[in-house]
Amino acid sequence: MLGQAAIDRLRDDLVGAGYTLDAVTDRLGAAGLAGLGRNSGVAADQALDGADDPQATAIRLWLLQQPVAAGQLGRLDVPGLREAGLLEGTDALRATVELKPYGSERRQGWICSDQTPLDARIARPRSDFVLGASPASTTLAQLAPRGRVGTALDLGTGCGIQTVHLADHADRIVATDLNPRALDLARVTLGLNGIEADLRLGSLYEPVAGEGFDLVVTNPPYVMSPPGGDLVYREGGFQADGLMREVVRSAPLNPGGLLVVLGNWAMTEGEPWQERVAGWIPAGHDALVLQREHLDPFEYIEIWLADAGLAGSDDYLPGYRDWLEYFRRQRITGVGMGWLFVRNSGSAEPDVRLEEWPHAVHQPVADAVLGHFAGIEPSRRPDADLLAAILRRSDDLVQEAIGSPGATDPEHIVLRQQGGLGRAVIADTALAAVVGACDGDLPLGVLVDAVAGLLDVDEAALTTEILDKVRPLLADGLLTVS
Repeated sequence: MLGQAAIDRLRDDLVGAGYTLDAVTDRLGAAGLAGLGRNSGVAADQALDGADDPQATAIRLWLLQQPVAAGQLGRLDVPGLREAGLLEGTDALRATVELKPYGSERRQGWICSDQTPLDARIARPRSDFVLGASPASTTLAQLAPRGRVGTALDLGTGCGIQTVHLADHADRIVATDLNPRALDLARVTLGLNGIEADLRLGSLYEPVAGEGFDLVVTNPPYVMSPPGGDLVYREGGFQADGLMREVVRSAPLNPGGLLVVLGNWAMTEGEPWQERVAGWIPAGHDALVLQREHLDPFEYIEIWLADAGLAGSDDYLPGYRDWLEYFRRQRITGVGMGWLFVRNSGSAEPDVRLEEWPHAVHQPVADAVLGHFAGIEPSRRPDADLLAAILRRSDDLVQEAIGSPGATDPEHIVLRQQGGLGRAVIADTALAAVVGACDGDLPLGVLVDAVAGLLDVDEAALTTEILDKVRPLLADGLLTVS
């Protein structure tokens, strides 16, 4: 694979050709980019309109997987890239990897990965295939908090996309993978982006034994396939969801450290998924688990057979039957897919919440997750302490009133987040009035007394009622302690 000097030369060539995120975005337009998001290169090719300038040539070579005449590649170090295995051919050259323009919050660069077949081409991926930017990886990037941390672990780094984001806010990054090819391509990604990270080969947490981290992010190879699968990027060799269990149970978190996982878990006969996943959470750790989707075995199997390039092949139906038999033996009746956040709080009474959450969210949701964990302690304060606290409502909290046209009072009042998870709470007039007055000025007890006077209701009864309703709002981050 390329050394750093060759990577630097490649980066200079990409910049010189105008093959950068903003420039390529402008060149291809919305339709071209949307097509590539569907693994179709037709609209992007049409946007180039037959041009042969350096930028168009770079797009064809690195993004559209088209052959390019050697004479069109300008200053590109063709012999070096061919020797490193990134190019193949002589007169007509093809890229063997994808170099995709990509950006984080603070930088623009590129992601180096294996190519995903375009335009309905069916191809079985190599066993050491390295996935590029995908919906899963971009979602994970939006789940991870962006606050400054000392140490971060990118577990199963693949092409290095999470490390690109972690570099914006982590002082030190360790990135691991079981696949040597993944580390080779991640090294190109990080080199092109000017990022330093400690790349280590090994399975799960073995490469970081004895170390602790402030933040661990991972989209592990969680696919529950029958034994014998050899696609390293998605199949971890564990029974059912055993790999996910190990990722959660053994996370090396420093005190206060956070684990962020995107993955799936088995639904089995006679066992609610909440009980199954709750059993993975280590003692002394708070957790928020959101099940975003539920697939029946047929949906799940069809997704991953297609991902393996088996659609339309003679191996499709035999493979389908193997999966069904494996699920039967494992008593898997469905698959939950979602997000896990685990915090090493050290609490003697950790807060573990597991929810069905198929609702629309507003990415990034990382701040909402941090707000949830930050609200656990305030939501448990004694009544007197909570009444003495000064609260502030979330900036993205709005009130929706629903009722018949012309009616004096609304039939329903809903307090709804406009960001994050988009949580909504049904409120009565008293709760809405108290929350509306939580502007960081007066203690909660004073606000409750004032609302009781305005509504002419018993002050003690309203106090008890409001305390019961305010605690969940604190735990969900809709209210915070000033």
